[in-house]
Amino acid sequence: MDFMLNIELKKLPVPLTYRDKILLTGSCFTEHIGNVLGDLKFNILQNPNGILFGPDSVCRSLESYIDNRNITEADLFQLNEVWQSWMHHSRFSRTDKEEALRVMNASRQQAHDFLKKAGWLIITLGSAFTYRLTEQASRASASLHSGVANCHRAPANWFSKEMLEIKEIRELLEHTIDELRQFNPELKILFTISPVRHIRDGVVENNRSKARLIESVHQLVSKYDFTYYFPAYELVIDVLRDYRFYDIDLVHPNYPATEFVLEKFAATCIDDESRLLMQEMKKIVIARKHKAFQPDTAAHRRFLSAHYEKALALQQQYPFIDLADELTYFSQPA
Repeated sequence: MDFMLNIELKKLPVPLTYRDKILLTGSCFTEHIGNVLGDLKFNILQNPNGILFGPDSVCRSLESYIDNRNITEADLFQLNEVWQSWMHHSRFSRTDKEEALRVMNASRQQAHDFLKKAGWLIITLGSAFTYRLTEQASRASASLHSGVANCHRAPANWFSKEMLEIKEIRELLEHTIDELRQFNPELKILFTISPVRHIRDGVVENNRSKARLIESVHQLVSKYDFTYYFPAYELVIDVLRDYRFYDIDLVHPNYPATEFVLEKFAATCIDDESRLLMQEMKKIVIARKHKAFQPDTAAHRRFLSAHYEKALALQQQYPFIDLADELTYFSQPA
């Protein structure tokens, strides 16, 4: 008897490899995927503007990387003694205005250069809701945009909230996709929908929001032959289907759920050679994180030496992978 509804997962016709540059952007679930790929030494760049949830903010950020326009003082506002940007996550906020501009522009420049040569862009959409600034916000902040990527805990009356229509979402993404392909004609795009529930919007509203994202993305995947869909949302909601697979907040998938999704992601989206190499990289990464209780012992010196040789052999065999940090760590004097 089957106790789990299985989804037929189709392999990507052109899978991701270790040779690809991979840019990831979108919701917090993006960072679950990106952190694992980064730990295993894939060449990635994730969320250059920080975590983004809606298709409007994702599209604006991607187009800003293409345009490579400098972020200026006019794009910032000060709230609670901190300089912030409506288009950036608060991890870019600083008490010093010049430092805020520096880190935002450095990230934008890095994203521009990376995206130009990227083989893959992974977009994870979290919510169809958008927040727009009201007149109250325009009097308090230096700039006024049609929508914001992050509310920065500003007063509620600074924002109006609405759910984007499917047609709006599709048109936003279509325009951005066309811009991306002009900028980088070789770019392939993989869409996912975050399984994280936005319960603060309401259960019914969250489901409506996710449904609009799913339908919009599938319309795009049907239109563009270089766009694909990975069913992260369906794997959690329809395959696991149990609160055992959520954290205590009953909103975010927990570690076993995330691992399940990542296993399916690797099996369907990454090529065979790279999956084998991932296992070797995992051994090196685990060894790199090992904390010795007795670092002055001969046993620990042998441990470092053995893993230095393994890392060096992998670096020589796969020169496109950066193992400089691991080689430095394993070559340290014991």
